[in-house]
Amino acid sequence: MENKVLLAAVFVLLVVLSKLKSLLVTKPKLNLPPGPWSLPVIGNLHHLIGSPNLHRALSRLSQNHGPLMMIRLGEVSSMVVSSPEAAQEVMKTHDIAFADRFTNATIGALTFDGGDIAFAPYGERWRQLRKICVIELLSNARVQSFRHIREEEVARWMESLAASAAAGATVNLSKMISKFINGTIVREAVGSQSKHQDDYLNAIDVALRQTLGLAVSDLFPSSRLMQVLSTAPRKVLAARNMMQSILEQIIKETKDAMERGDGHAGHEGILNVLLRLQKEGTTPIPLTNEVIVTVMFDMFGAGSDTSSTLMNWCMTELVRSPAVMAKAQHEVREAFKGKRTITEDDLKELSYLRLVIKETLRLHPPVPLMLPRKCRETCKVMGYDIPKGTVVFVNAWAIGRNPKYWDDPEEFKPERFENCNLDYKGTNYEFLPFGSGRRICPGINIGLANIDLALASLLYHFDWKLPDGMEPKDIDVREAIGLIASKKTGLIMHPVTRVPPVNP
Repeated sequence: MENKVLLAAVFVLLVVLSKLKSLLVTKPKLNLPPGPWSLPVIGNLHHLIGSPNLHRALSRLSQNHGPLMMIRLGEVSSMVVSSPEAAQEVMKTHDIAFADRFTNATIGALTFDGGDIAFAPYGERWRQLRKICVIELLSNARVQSFRHIREEEVARWMESLAASAAAGATVNLSKMISKFINGTIVREAVGSQSKHQDDYLNAIDVALRQTLGLAVSDLFPSSRLMQVLSTAPRKVLAARNMMQSILEQIIKETKDAMERGDGHAGHEGILNVLLRLQKEGTTPIPLTNEVIVTVMFDMFGAGSDTSSTLMNWCMTELVRSPAVMAKAQHEVREAFKGKRTITEDDLKELSYLRLVIKETLRLHPPVPLMLPRKCRETCKVMGYDIPKGTVVFVNAWAIGRNPKYWDDPEEFKPERFENCNLDYKGTNYEFLPFGSGRRICPGINIGLANIDLALASLLYHFDWKLPDGMEPKDIDVREAIGLIASKKTGLIMHPVTRVPPVNP
């Protein structure tokens, strides 16, 4: 009996000593980046109150706490990158360590739990899907094969605008831009207009509206109560299920048409390419219908809103800057003098319009906080310890307005890109509208191709007047809340025909 008591006492003593040791032996303290003061439970959320745009709020905080800043959004530890030097360390020096995407409950519901290309975790599946995307779907040759689609859609749009101008009507140019881009993307993706496209685009709109704010389920992922209370993931999932159903129907109809020999010979749509590759069975990973659905989801979702947002901001800044507008129109009208219709072959004559697009990308990157990354392994960035699992936001909006690298950074001055080697291909870290490294946007070519001819045509065929005596300085330049920084209000303009358009 005494032996049992003694053994029990020794056991208890060993447990107590073990606990004391764990309390007394301090773990090495991490040298984390600086950040604003935090509160229990909510972390740094109180610093974001009153600022509807997260990229602006984080830029303001970074001005006080440095280009590498740690914050806590509820339970989610995050690092904010706001300088070219810090961006280069994350997206080049330690690119492999930050190659994963971060998904929360809402984004997970939208992206098939990270099953698409944009949000898929770094790994062999993602590498192979991206390779297919870059080589087969979005190569220069493939983008050029869609040229006739862009020219036809632009011609149709110019005819519609000419009719509005003849009637003396004002137009919501923002809505028209969105309709044009959506119609073009659908034809490039499917090969023709689809009877399902309005339902699909409406479902996308419903889903994206749920990503506008910070849902409680995303801020407190470990709380079952918050998961139950949050409606955003459920609404997104319902919209995604609708999109999936529509895409499956489009796939079936396209397969049937291909079997009947009704495909679009000579200009395969993106879906036709995927179905051909599926039939050939030569891809490194099987292109099942489920995989094709996720790829098509990215083609529609990533291609439409970003391109329409960029084009909308281009026209907004041109109208707000009459001298720049006059210079851009002069270039276009001198280059195409005497022509009733312009084509993509003519665009090589333009140089100043390229500067306008670059300057718009600097001031208004469509995704101002690049799609968030996640630290895959603990590493050091600029001398600071970054723990595994940290969410990383690269603030492209703040970097593009950094006064250390840009003179008069808030001014719209396309001339700043003259005689300048800065490009948006991801190697100049002071200018990152499309990201950099392994996760750079693969759709740069098609995104810009979809706006080039349309923007040149808007300036060639029409002058643009503001309604009701409105002045350029009165134009609303507030941004909508969400992942994509679109213009909050529509750009209402009065088109005046200068060169009547004619269908080619």
